[in-house]
Amino acid sequence: MAFVTVLPLQAQGNTAELDALRAQIEERQQQLDYSIATAKELEKALQNAEQKLSELFRGLKQTRSQLEENREQQAQLEQQQKQLIAQIRQQKDALSSQLRSAYMTGQHDFTKMLLNQGDAAKLERMLSYYRYLNQARMEQIQAFTRLARDLQKVEKELQIKVDELAELLEVQEAQRQLLAREQDNREQSLAALEKRITSEAEQIEQLQINEQNLIQAIARAEARASASQQVLAGLQPYKGQLLKPTGGRMRNLFSSRRQGQIRWKGAMFDGRAGDSVRAVHHGRILYADWLRGFGLVMVLDHGEGYMSLYGYNQALLKDVGDTVQAGEEIALVGQSGGQSSPGLYFELRHKGKAVNPAGWIQP
Repeated sequence: MAFVTVLPLQAQGNTAELDALRAQIEERQQQLDYSIATAKELEKALQNAEQKLSELFRGLKQTRSQLEENREQQAQLEQQQKQLIAQIRQQKDALSSQLRSAYMTGQHDFTKMLLNQGDAAKLERMLSYYRYLNQARMEQIQAFTRLARDLQKVEKELQIKVDELAELLEVQEAQRQLLAREQDNREQSLAALEKRITSEAEQIEQLQINEQNLIQAIARAEARASASQQVLAGLQPYKGQLLKPTGGRMRNLFSSRRQGQIRWKGAMFDGRAGDSVRAVHHGRILYADWLRGFGLVMVLDHGEGYMSLYGYNQALLKDVGDTVQAGEEIALVGQSGGQSSPGLYFELRHKGKAVNPAGWIQP
């Protein structure tokens, strides 16, 4: 005979409520997991768009440098052209004056001059004088010819530079159009991402994931630094003397609450998109890539466990393994990583631990 345990009505009601609550928690967890999975796909689209933008901004910067160099070369050639034209004009005037003088004194007719001279000594002097004048005219004609050739060469080089300038302007316009399209793609990806991650729990989850990604990236960079044969002296002797990474105002966020229990590990520098980002001290590039939550990131090794990190960049101008000097341009200020406005995120770390940058950067 089977026995059935019968719970009191109150206990049955509590069990039903508990089951319903568990079902609700499970449903919300599934929704959160789905949102995070979708956010990862959108992050990938954002990453692709911002990496393309980085390459385009880097190419556009190089094109602008080439344009500036081309215009300077054109200006130099035009100045050289003016000088040559002036010299040719002087040579023409001098040669014309000599020819006119020779004609007026009858020196144009060498046979007549020989027949009219009875005094041998005087004849010899006249012949010497004639040879001197003739040699001088020949030298001026040769100089005139050289100047004419130089002018022709300069004008040819100038035309080449004009053609190159036209091509560079076409390249620049094509780059601008590509930039516009990629910026539209970035805006669309960013809008979709912000729409997807709405709740506080999802945002905190994203920040925790971003922080872990950064920690892992720095750990990998440290491993590469320890394997390097290059000796760097560290930053301790330069505390308070490090250069500002960009020209804007520094807002020290270190240790302030970011969201939930997540705290800032660095500082923000105000800036305009495209402003220069510069190395705070001599170092070697350990990391130069897109990193979730931080956008386009550059990490420099300064030795003795010291590293500096530069995030949210518009473009990265150096590659892993490059050695840079203090103040050297390494990136451009931007708003990658999903930022709504341009600026530079900066961190200092020692043996993997974030250090307050306030006491290290020059005022």
